[in-house]
Amino acid sequence: MKSEDFIIENATVVLPTGILKNSSVAIEDGFISRITEGSIGSRKRKRNVKGKLLLPGFIDLHSDAIEKEIEPRPNIFFPPNIAIIEMDKKLSACGITTAFHALSFAENEIGIRCNQKAYEIIREINRLVPMLSVRTKVHARFEITDSGAISYLETLIYDRHVNLLSFMDHTPGQGQFKEITSYKKYYGTVYNKSDSELSKIIDSKVAKRDCVKANISHLLKICKSIGIPTISHDDDSFEKIQWIKEIGIEISEFPVNMEAVKAASENKIYICFGAPNVLRGNSHAGNLSARDAIRLGYGDILCSDYSPMAMLHAIFTLSKHDVLPLHEAVKMATLNPAKAVGIEGKIGSIEEGKMADLVLVDLSYEIPRVISTFVSGKEVFSSC
Repeated sequence: MKSEDFIIENATVVLPTGILKNSSVAIEDGFISRITEGSIGSRKRKRNVKGKLLLPGFIDLHSDAIEKEIEPRPNIFFPPNIAIIEMDKKLSACGITTAFHALSFAENEIGIRCNQKAYEIIREINRLVPMLSVRTKVHARFEITDSGAISYLETLIYDRHVNLLSFMDHTPGQGQFKEITSYKKYYGTVYNKSDSELSKIIDSKVAKRDCVKANISHLLKICKSIGIPTISHDDDSFEKIQWIKEIGIEISEFPVNMEAVKAASENKIYICFGAPNVLRGNSHAGNLSARDAIRLGYGDILCSDYSPMAMLHAIFTLSKHDVLPLHEAVKMATLNPAKAVGIEGKIGSIEEGKMADLVLVDLSYEIPRVISTFVSGKEVFSSC
């Protein structure tokens, strides 16, 4: 459906540099054509939003909520096409206008995190893109000890079905799980795995560690040849950050301590925190508090991780607790992720000439509430 030309007036517009009150934004052919204080004289349809906040659409680089949509309970599966289409509606209601669905390649580790299923789901996401309201992309997550995943990833990458690739290592003893007991407690509880099943998974990871550097080097070379941005997951040390800098990885996702955060900042590597961590004020795994790190001046990007609704509320949590001015908090979910993956010329901020990906937010309720979401000027969600 073609977007309609219209004007949003009497809006409180959140720009990259600050907030513009009592202003108007004109949308033409799906793009922002004009931003000005006051009204715009035009015969185009006008929508008076009565002072409500107008934000850029959220860009979510890591949303693995699709896994729970497909497998809501251990070994209970819904058809992927139904899950993907229904998740699309949820994303638009949360103000997410560009979503990178995160699918893990980690053979027989947990739930749908196995190679064939991840491969099939990514194929299905790409097939359904024309039917979805949110700008939909794929973030493939590669467990670096799983050499068997490489052939699947090669095919998807060369077929242009992957837009972002992350390297993750969930072997206990480093990263997110410093202790084997914490690994077993988390996966045993969340994914209903027995102690013996988890021990086999751990033993398999440890046995395959000799191939890790070759696996990473191979996939990095392919990604760089095509222009796919790459991410390192759960970084935990200065040495790890130095290494990812040397091999050309651009983003550190969910660093687990301040040592890694400071090293990433010093090396000009984008730092991505989970919005649920910011909203709650702490890590579910007992690692770094993202809110505390941002208060100290660290961090560039927010992603929804496992909870799309957390994006909106994390932004306003940072503002409410005086961690960041609102427009700076908004950039963590919009312009900064766009810059990290090289799409800031098209989306990520309310600026003339950019696509009209917009979110209208009402602050008159107990909590911030998304009223409307627009993708390329088309209203894809409305609660009015």
